[in-house]
Amino acid sequence: MSVGLLGLLDDVTALAKVAAASIDDVAGQAAKAGLKAAGAVIDDTAVTPNYITGFAANRELPIVWRIAVGSVRNKILILLPAALALSFFAPWLITPLLMFGGAYLCYEGAEKVYEAVMPHAGHAHEAEVEGDPSDPKALEESRVAGAIQTDFILSAEIMTIALGALPAMPFWEQALVLAVVAIGITLAVYGAVALIVKADDIGLAMARGARTHLGRATGRGILIAMPYVMQLLSIVGTAAMIWVGGGIVIHGLESFGLGQLGHGIEDLAHFAGTLVPQLAGLLSELTIILADGIFGLLLGLILIPIVGKLIMPAWRTVSGPSSSAEADQTRI
Repeated sequence: MSVGLLGLLDDVTALAKVAAASIDDVAGQAAKAGLKAAGAVIDDTAVTPNYITGFAANRELPIVWRIAVGSVRNKILILLPAALALSFFAPWLITPLLMFGGAYLCYEGAEKVYEAVMPHAGHAHEAEVEGDPSDPKALEESRVAGAIQTDFILSAEIMTIALGALPAMPFWEQALVLAVVAIGITLAVYGAVALIVKADDIGLAMARGARTHLGRATGRGILIAMPYVMQLLSIVGTAAMIWVGGGIVIHGLESFGLGQLGHGIEDLAHFAGTLVPQLAGLLSELTIILADGIFGLLLGLILIPIVGKLIMPAWRTVSGPSSSAEADQTRI
C-alpha cells in the first residue's frame, strides 16, 4: 500500500473522529438545551389536548398529526432560521416578538376563562373572531389553525430558550442542535398528546379484551378516570397559557427598563419564602407563578374586546371578501 494512500486513510480516520466528536457534542448540547426548555414543553403538552376535545374518535389522531406537522413546520422552516437570523442580525427584535407572543397566549387563555364564566358572551366573541363554524369540517379547520398558532408561540419560546442555553458554537452546529431540539421536542409533545387523547380507547380495549381480571379492571379504571384527566388537562393548559404569557410580558418589560412590576413580584416572592423558611423555595416559586398568572389573566381580559372589536374587523377589512370566499370554496 502506498504511503500516499496510508496518509489519506489517516486523514479520513482523523476526520471521522472529529465528526463523531461533533455529533456527540451536538447530541449533548441538544439534550441540555431541551432540558432548559422543559417548562415550555410541559405547557405545550397540557395546552394541545384542549383543541382536540369534542371530535369523533376517528378524527383525534389525524388532528394530532396535522397539528404535529404544523409544529415541525413552525420550528424548522420558520422559527429555526428566524432565531439564527435574529441572533445574528437583530437580537434587539427577539424580546418584542416574544412579548407579542406572550400577549397572544394571555388572550387565548383569558378567552377560555371568559367562555367558562360567561358562556353566551364567550360564544359571541368566538363568533366575532372565527365566524362560528357550524359543521365538523369547518370546526376542525378552525381548531387545527388555532392549535398551530398557539404552538407557534410556545415553540418560539422553546427555540429561544434553547438558543440562549447554547454555548458559543459554529453556525452550522448551532443550527443542527436547534433542529434536533425542535424535532425531539415535537415527537415528545405530540406522542404524549396522542396517548392522552386515545387513552379512553386503550382503556375500552383492555376492559373488553384483557386476559386477566387485573387488566380488565385497569381498563375500566382508565375509562372512569379519563374524562376527569381531560378536564384537568384543559384547566392546566389554560392556566399554563396565561402563566407563561404573563411571565414573558413581565420579563420583556424588564428588558426595556420597566422592571418595577417584575421587581415587585420578586420582593413579594421573597417575603412569601420568609413565612415558612423550610419551604422558602417552593413558596417563592408559587408566588411568582401566581403573580404572573394574575397579570396574564388581566392582560388577556383587556385584549378580548380589543381583538373582537378592533383587530379582527380591521383584519377583515384589509383581507377583503376574497379571503372569505376562498375559505368557503376550500371547505366545499
